[in-house]
Amino acid sequence: MRNLQLRWRWLRGQAGKLGPGLITGAADDDPSGIATYSQAGAQFGFSMLWTVVFTLPLMSAIQVISARIGYVTGLGLAANIKRAFPRPVLLGVVGLLVLANTLNIAADIAAMAEALHLLAGGSLHIYAVTFGLASLVLQVFLPYRAYVRWLKWLTLALLAYVAVAFSVRLDWTEVALRIAWPQLSASRDTLLTVVAVFGTTISPYLFFWQAGQEMEDRSAGPGQPHSAAEVRHHLRRIKWDTNIGMAFSNLVAFFIILATAATLHAAGITQIQTSAEAAQALRPIAGERAFLLFALGVIGTGMLAVPVLAGSAAYAMAEALGWRGSLSLRLEQGEGRGFYGLVAGATLGGVALCFLPVDPVRELFWAAVINGVIAVPIMAVMMRLASRADVMGAHAISPRLRRMGWAATAAMALTVAALCFSSLGG
Repeated sequence: MRNLQLRWRWLRGQAGKLGPGLITGAADDDPSGIATYSQAGAQFGFSMLWTVVFTLPLMSAIQVISARIGYVTGLGLAANIKRAFPRPVLLGVVGLLVLANTLNIAADIAAMAEALHLLAGGSLHIYAVTFGLASLVLQVFLPYRAYVRWLKWLTLALLAYVAVAFSVRLDWTEVALRIAWPQLSASRDTLLTVVAVFGTTISPYLFFWQAGQEMEDRSAGPGQPHSAAEVRHHLRRIKWDTNIGMAFSNLVAFFIILATAATLHAAGITQIQTSAEAAQALRPIAGERAFLLFALGVIGTGMLAVPVLAGSAAYAMAEALGWRGSLSLRLEQGEGRGFYGLVAGATLGGVALCFLPVDPVRELFWAAVINGVIAVPIMAVMMRLASRADVMGAHAISPRLRRMGWAATAAMALTVAALCFSSLGG
């Protein structure tokens, strides 16, 4: 009995260390991710599973680096870039982030509207405006962590993809073989999908969001750390939290690809044109309720991700402008109005783009591609920041973490370069 109590206390203690990293990981499986992973599985079958296995250690490393920058310096990424690099670098990075986030918000909100339309019919535009305004009101009047406790239950619908993988007959030897030795050609479509998967897995908005959250955690704590030992303790917590969050994120991604490969690809559906086609992957376990499960997953992850997208853009813009940026600010405060004005601008800008005549599924996929392209320069700037003693003091990243971070940057850069070369050659 005593052993059980000790184990329970240990589990509660470990769970207590989870925070920004776990939330960031959950937000990574947003509607853009669901669409991208579904398309990858439908088009290429099991041969695209290697991407989420390969990106896990790279994704974890780059997220740990962004979190360390936020915690050690007590500043967000944009503020650190502003201090350490020329102004054109700051404007370029923030501009790329805001562009990518606004497009991603539009894609996510359009997907949420399409998912609700599958269930209830009605106007896509009305649903898009409703989701955008609801997300904005929640961001302004409720702390993100207060309502995420409720919304995260909707994202459990994504675990249905895990159930699908175990409810259909699979040759697990074949699955393992395709992970280790995928059957892929170096075609433009293949490279485009790899960039999309990398981009939706290693996304710039996640860097800025987690750095901002660690900055807020530090400022909300009981005073500043006074010893190197205290800082090391918090950095260990960041590593644990981030690794758990990224592992959860990529596990869900793995099973989305696996489930769509085992159902849609096996049935000859290799191009997903609508949300209804993507929902068919859940039919083996959900039957006629497949649309319901799919809609819950898309809406739940969308309501988690849109505030992260808008919030990370607002953090970056506020720091670039020299404003105070924090989700703990009150609206009635002058600085609070400025910061939440930026949140509103990013959110409503995304809603406005939903009125363009663009297919939601393709929009989600291309949002992931754009994230992959934009991530490269942002990751390079982050790596320079995290390695500099004048920025990080005694807590500059270790050689091992530096190697992993640069490996992630190089992998993304090489994939984007290969796509560009393939496109020019075509």
